[in-house]
Amino acid sequence: MWLGELHSPWGSVGVLCVGPVVLVVGIRLLDQEEWGPVGWGERLQWTWAILPGPLVVHPCSRLEVIGRARAWVRPSSSGEQRDADEAVRRLTSRTWCEGVWNRDSSAEDVFTLPVYFSSDWLNEYWDALDVDDYRFIYMGPTGTWSPFHADIFRSFSWSVNICGRKKWFFFPPGQEEALRDCHGGLPYDVTSPALLDSRLYPMRKHCSPPLELTQEAGEMVFVPSGWHHQVHNLEDTISINHNWVNGCNLANMWHFLQQELRAVQQEVSQWRDTMPDWHRHCQVIMRSCSGINFEEFYHFLKIIAERRLLLLAKGMGPGTMEGGVGTGLGPQQAAFDVSRITEVLASVVAHPDFQKLDTSMFSPQPEELLLQLEEVVATAASI
Repeated sequence: MWLGELHSPWGSVGVLCVGPVVLVVGIRLLDQEEWGPVGWGERLQWTWAILPGPLVVHPCSRLEVIGRARAWVRPSSSGEQRDADEAVRRLTSRTWCEGVWNRDSSAEDVFTLPVYFSSDWLNEYWDALDVDDYRFIYMGPTGTWSPFHADIFRSFSWSVNICGRKKWFFFPPGQEEALRDCHGGLPYDVTSPALLDSRLYPMRKHCSPPLELTQEAGEMVFVPSGWHHQVHNLEDTISINHNWVNGCNLANMWHFLQQELRAVQQEVSQWRDTMPDWHRHCQVIMRSCSGINFEEFYHFLKIIAERRLLLLAKGMGPGTMEGGVGTGLGPQQAAFDVSRITEVLASVVAHPDFQKLDTSMFSPQPEELLLQLEEVVATAASI
């Protein structure tokens, strides 16, 4: 997918999206007619291993032309101009990267996930719906950073630097509570001197120092579920990032969603007795704030469960599903997944707020799916 050109006084950098992986740039100097590939030094071989085609990421000009020159972005569709600040904002914006993501299934083999990260229910679910996913490309010049946060849905995440360097600050789950200010809010920047103010951050002294690490080009960082972190680009950086959930952190996701609903209910509690369908409105607000609510969480569990049940019923080998969809999973992994879904779905079905939902149009009914899963778990345990 051709996205446009980044222009500078010396020439142009072409921006492409190759499948679901990375923005790729070629270079054309002012006195050249043709676009040409640009070498990547020692990383050339590794780059070619994950990127098809003749163009590779350029190590020097990739963002320098945006951040340090009066550059502008000219999208091929509109021709509108933006100055350097706007260009940097767009290229460091996850939303913009989502907008240019090419989800063409013909390019899904552009890179291979490590086996440890291959059980990815979150993106499996969104791929099945064919509307979105949680795979991102982050691009940022030197000095840009992401504020203090924990990943969406308390998912796992991994991040691979295609080029550049990052510094990470990690806090184990629970440590973030000691970083809350006197109003109960979490800090935006954990490196700010303001955190030394004991009147503003009275619990700061109880927080352990963060785990710090520097990520080099070509290195992958795994972020455990629920670990708050902050990330700084030490150089102009491009990285590929995935958020994912599987049987190992599904309970964390469900716990997080319950917390999110309680927070919404607390915020609008004063209208509980006067607002019609108060519980339904809480679910709507929760989805707008968190990206998912109890109803969608059930459908998430249902889709993954049905795919695992199909694999077990067919007795297929690893990676085979009806319709030729690849999962990379074998029967033992499918059985493990079913057991974890069963545990969480039992809690979901018993939750008072889930019981208030109108599930009349759900197919199968939650109780029916739970019974089916429990029978499969019992059968697997007896073998």
